[in-house]
Amino acid sequence: MPSLNDPAARTALVARIDRLSPEAQPRWGKMTAPKMLAHMADAFRMALGELPVKPKKIPLIASFPFKQLAIYVLPFPKNSPTAPEIIARAPDAFDVERANVKALLARVAAAEKLVVHPIFGQMNRSEWGALGYRHFDHHLRQFGV
Repeated sequence: MPSLNDPAARTALVARIDRLSPEAQPRWGKMTAPKMLAHMADAFRMALGELPVKPKKIPLIASFPFKQLAIYVLPFPKNSPTAPEIIARAPDAFDVERANVKALLARVAAAEKLVVHPIFGQMNRSEWGALGYRHFDHHLRQFGV
């Protein structure tokens, strides 16, 4: 399972980020490439505790086996709703967002402890690593990289 905790997986993500162009068109959804990078940067800020996100109480999703299925197995649904806090910000310049998201990716991978996830509750580093990778992979595929 690819993970943000795996240096090779992170290197591959960074290579894909570097292939992303500001004019890339989404295969689904309404986000622009700069907006997607801002969204991912803010998702990483959330994980680090730098961007508070209001918890959503969905007890079934945060319990075994649903939590593990969502983190490790089930595909990310296209056009699924997300926390408003991680899509609210207007993106900075594309190159600024790209640099920010790469730096935040490294910080999340190096973090000893991350916050309680607003949907999945308490997660360990392995769960955060897998979910973070799969979330970013989902959005990079959205833009064809």
